[in-house]
Amino acid sequence: MRRNLAARIGVWSAHHRKTAILGWLLFVVLAAGIGGASGMVEMTDAENGAGDSARAEQILSDAGLSHRAGELVMVSSAEPDGWRTAARELAAAVRDTGEVTGLADPVASKDRKDALITFEMKGDPDTAADRVQPVLDAVAGVKERQPDVTVSQFGDASAGKWLGDLLSDDFKKAEFTAVPLALGILLVAFGAVVAALLPVGLALTACMAAFGLLSLASHQLHLFQTTYSVMFLMGFAVGVDYCLFYLRRERDERAAGRDAETALRIAAATSGRAVLVSGLTVMVAMAGMFLSGLMLFKGFALATITVVCIAMLGSVTVLPALLSWLGDRIDAGRVPLLNRRSKRGDKQSGRIAGRVLRPVLNRPKFFAAASVVVLLVLAVPAIGMKTESLGLDKQFGSDSALSVAYRDISETFPGGPAPAQVVVEADDINAPAVRKALAGFDHVTVHRARNVAEFEVPLPGGEKDLTALREDRLPAAFDSSGAHAYVTGEVAGSVDFNDQLKRGIAPVFLFITAVTFLLMLFCFRSYVIAVTSILLNLLSVAAAYGVMTAVFQHGWGAGLIGSEGVGAVESWMPLFVLVVLFGLSMDYHVFVVSRIREARGRGLSTRAAIDEGIRRTAGAVTGAAVIMVAVFSVFATLSMQDMQQMGVGLAVAVLLDATLVRMVLLPSVMALLGERNWRTPRGLGRLPSPDHGEPEPAAVATPVGPGVR
Repeated sequence: MRRNLAARIGVWSAHHRKTAILGWLLFVVLAAGIGGASGMVEMTDAENGAGDSARAEQILSDAGLSHRAGELVMVSSAEPDGWRTAARELAAAVRDTGEVTGLADPVASKDRKDALITFEMKGDPDTAADRVQPVLDAVAGVKERQPDVTVSQFGDASAGKWLGDLLSDDFKKAEFTAVPLALGILLVAFGAVVAALLPVGLALTACMAAFGLLSLASHQLHLFQTTYSVMFLMGFAVGVDYCLFYLRRERDERAAGRDAETALRIAAATSGRAVLVSGLTVMVAMAGMFLSGLMLFKGFALATITVVCIAMLGSVTVLPALLSWLGDRIDAGRVPLLNRRSKRGDKQSGRIAGRVLRPVLNRPKFFAAASVVVLLVLAVPAIGMKTESLGLDKQFGSDSALSVAYRDISETFPGGPAPAQVVVEADDINAPAVRKALAGFDHVTVHRARNVAEFEVPLPGGEKDLTALREDRLPAAFDSSGAHAYVTGEVAGSVDFNDQLKRGIAPVFLFITAVTFLLMLFCFRSYVIAVTSILLNLLSVAAAYGVMTAVFQHGWGAGLIGSEGVGAVESWMPLFVLVVLFGLSMDYHVFVVSRIREARGRGLSTRAAIDEGIRRTAGAVTGAAVIMVAVFSVFATLSMQDMQQMGVGLAVAVLLDATLVRMVLLPSVMALLGERNWRTPRGLGRLPSPDHGEPEPAAVATPVGPGVR
């Protein structure tokens, strides 16, 4: 058998297993150690934004006028002015911490039952969350000593601390839940402790190395705070899946009577090749996020490309070396009941797949149409999808203390927690025309040395008031003055971010569809398979969009996962899910179609090849899908709304992709197309036929090491 690249790598690793294993461990230790020592650099507000809001943040940053971390504390009483004693005590307690500045006198509400106290944290706003605890303790002390009033606090520092603590707890929860869950699934699948530990161990070491490299890279490309969570989600799921595909094929070949070296070589040539193609497709798809024009997605792209690349390389290099070293010891630690089940697993999966395939292949038109209808019905809610950058009040759920405080302050003092901040830049901020324009606004701060002015404007009407401010009030005031006014703040940032996403999604979509088409075309030399791959992916993505919209925008069934409808989908989620699913769906697609192509290459008819390819991959695809769905579902149980949306969207899409799409829609469509599946464009006909690793009918080889028997 002519060896492809994956087979050559696998054979080299098996013959040089000490070099491969020690080299991998050294790489992981160095990457994790150096990256951990360097630390991660997070992006600034200006880097994370777009449009006018990002420009405003950049002007302030360039002028050295970074925002102080502002805090709002509302004191409420049952009777008018009943808050005064508590407000005086609270102001004194906060001042005594020595951490605040700009403490303003209380502002009473219209009915005088509430008062709003504002102040700012001293020092660098980026570290304010680390220094806010004394202030929180001071406010909490007043709450305890003044039981007749209600005290609500919301601000940059307090919310930042809440968010930081929550992310840390959530990441630990995800890590300590996903790993045992995946290990349990693999234990059931293989029935042996060593075989179950191997994919988990390789996936975790790949994530460790990727964390280190990403920390180093963050000094050049600053990252969003949830990037590590996204990397772990992707890296662990993909790493386990790649190892599972490889290990499954090696065990299948051993069960078929192959000797150890031949089984390993066939696994490398077939599953190893599928891993390389799948990994490359995922990485190229992720690269499309660089075209979004947003640093958030550039960071996500860098993180996912890094971890997928490392997981892919580990699967085709150190995994063959470990399998060669372990030999039959891969079955060490057998669990009696589970081991018997695992031995029957592939045959049983094949029988179940066969029973599903029989009617599908007998009536392909009906099942193809029915599958498409189901996916389109699931996608219907996506027609009315609304996206926005979810504020902290929506991220944590309506019952959280932070959300309650935000809502109470907003209702009593409209526009208070999320005002627009206007930044004015001029060649001469003291020019008469500029001074006249600024005079029309309240509480203006002028930085004469930097020719910059700033002021806040409440936005009780949200986006409607923002539009009026940007399109009417500011142009009327500043257009003739020679100054430029830019609006930033929570509402403005969300609007600008969404606008950039709308502009960026088209080039990203065109890029990933074009590259996926070319990769599938080159891999299988069939434009029919390439087009089919894209169409199936789009159906999976559309269905995922529909489910996300139904659950998180409309709230249908959100309570089942401890979440709630918030009226919108997180603005970065549709683009992220599109790119990730386009990449991840290739895991199953390449693996299954490669096996079908392999059977077709041995002379089977297309229908027989479909039947054999899907039956023989059913066990591996089912196991891989269960692990991915389980890992993604863990993220659906976390505290933050965007993590929940990501977990549900990806879990639903993978579940549909591995069941309805791969078991029903793919075989029915391929059966309908028949021999047209393998049509090769004339331009590719002169290229060497791609080697899908067809196993030899008889293969006997000498062992590759003492660990192989």
